[in-house]
Amino acid sequence: MNVLFVCLGNICRSPMAEGILKKLYLENNIKGVVESAGFESFHINDHPDKRSIMVARQHGIDISKKQARLFRKEDFDTFDRIYVMDTLNMSDVSEIATEEQMKKVDYLMNILEPGSNKVIPDPYTSGIEDCEKVFLLIEAACKKLLSEVKK
Repeated sequence: MNVLFVCLGNICRSPMAEGILKKLYLENNIKGVVESAGFESFHINDHPDKRSIMVARQHGIDISKKQARLFRKEDFDTFDRIYVMDTLNMSDVSEIATEEQMKKVDYLMNILEPGSNKVIPDPYTSGIEDCEKVFLLIEAACKKLLSEVKK
């Protein structure tokens, strides 16, 4: 299953999710494209936030070479599932999606708490501790997603 994670700038939450799921796919011999994207252009081609890189590295994942990119309409064709981190991301995606394309889109937290539409907090303006908490939340969602992919 091809999966795309979406957040605002593509430098904190979605790169961590991309790194986590890529590692899980590799460890479990699962084939699929896993990427991340954002909707704001102010970080295009930037590497992830240093706190995200540091937290991911502490968990054995290297996201340092990831470069931020914008969400593209073609992503609807490439990816089977598109997971957004918050309500703004959902709004951004829904503005350019058809009704059919929206069937691929969901909140990442709905994997853990179906139908809750809860957000994954953005650690960009807070400290490393919040980045760690967000990582663990995303990791739990990715592990549950992996179990669904394996079925």
